[in-house]
Amino acid sequence: MKVTFLNPPQTNSKYKFLGVVAPSLGIGYMAAVLEQNGYDVDVLDASALELTYDEIGDEILKRNPDIVSISALTPTIGVALDSADKIKEVKPDTVVVLGGYHPTFEYESVLEEESVDVVVRGEGEYTLLELVETIENGGDLKTVQGLAFHDEDDGSLILTLDRPIIEDLDELPFPAFHLFPMEKYRILNITTNVATIITTRGCPMQCSFCSSAALHGHKLRRRSYTNVVDEIEIRLREQNIDTIAFMDDTFTLNKKFVSDFCAEIERRNLKFWWGCTSRVDTLDEDLLQTMKDAGCITIFIGVESADQQMLEKMNKNITLDKTENAFRLARKVGIRTIASCVIGMPEDTKKSIKKTIDFVKKLNPNYALYSLATPYPGTRFYNETFKKNLINIKDWSKYTLLDPVLQTVDCTSKELRSIQKKAFLKFYLRPGYLIRQVSQDGLILFKTVLGVSRQIISKQTNGNTDYNKTNVNKGK
Repeated sequence: MKVTFLNPPQTNSKYKFLGVVAPSLGIGYMAAVLEQNGYDVDVLDASALELTYDEIGDEILKRNPDIVSISALTPTIGVALDSADKIKEVKPDTVVVLGGYHPTFEYESVLEEESVDVVVRGEGEYTLLELVETIENGGDLKTVQGLAFHDEDDGSLILTLDRPIIEDLDELPFPAFHLFPMEKYRILNITTNVATIITTRGCPMQCSFCSSAALHGHKLRRRSYTNVVDEIEIRLREQNIDTIAFMDDTFTLNKKFVSDFCAEIERRNLKFWWGCTSRVDTLDEDLLQTMKDAGCITIFIGVESADQQMLEKMNKNITLDKTENAFRLARKVGIRTIASCVIGMPEDTKKSIKKTIDFVKKLNPNYALYSLATPYPGTRFYNETFKKNLINIKDWSKYTLLDPVLQTVDCTSKELRSIQKKAFLKFYLRPGYLIRQVSQDGLILFKTVLGVSRQIISKQTNGNTDYNKTNVNKGK
């Protein structure tokens, strides 16, 4: 039995304007598990290869899979469903499976599309393996945990038992990146030797907007540091990479793990640059210096807001003093920082948003991201805003963090978009900032500024009233 994994075209995302195209870790893990169990597997990354729907159809005919598994985020659900339509058009007998964040929580509306046969809910590795085995053996899908589908006899919606989370992440094989077009991945539209790795699943924090915890749960599961370094060693040797981006929600949550990880890198004499995500309340000078000595060059930090009451509403559980201290310490040891904040929460006001924008400049990070508040399905934030009828935009493709889908107590959607535009431009076009960063990052900085500016300006002319088959209210 042949299985093709499809990463749908990237048509509208927060990453596209920065020219970021990276391999899907989720697909990599699922493909590796199927390979480990003897299945014929390949990956069609339509985003990296910049394929049209017709070209996707041609590839499916050429590869002739029995099953196609498509991964979808909320802003890509539309192109995922259009891809499914094309697959059914050219090869109607193919079993089309959708999985990922969006299908997990919106399986009812996803399954209203005739081109989708099954939805995999939650972590997909062993659910997909059992699904493939069951189809191959002619078994009953109702026995497979973690699925949603329509009954063949009466068309009723079948929701099988939830599959337990994977407790021991070390048991998973390393992602099957040999199946991916690694030469096509890039950052800032520059082909790079950057790899993505994840060391944990789940997050014990209670941030209201977090879709990762919604999918993986609040129990933190961590790979052993030796298992992580084993993967790094293989990828350094086989893929000619020189930089690694750790995609964990909070890489620094366990200081002992980070210290052991850094010591193991130095013990094996591995040379590479790396970056990670962090919370301000998990950083201290000793830890930052240890990370810097082991090759860490960049930390992505969630600032979110400069209004303490807003932070409390988000359940962020940090203070402004801790935020300022974390950025000060990172500068002291020489690690670049990316400050990420969210503007346009329902309780936000023009005054609180300005306070946040000014606070980010005061922190003096190397880079800043001003995301618009976006309620993703499965999160507490989505449930609250949906019940209160605060969601203005019905098209999932607008859920990019760059399009306003809510409005605040005193800001319209149009005003939020204008505020975000000015925040980006005022941060990146400061003469002192440009001089400092050009001396450090050179051409990369100009590409960043150009990408941000182009996206923000172009977004001003885009409509925000599209309604398509991925309507937010569908199936509700």
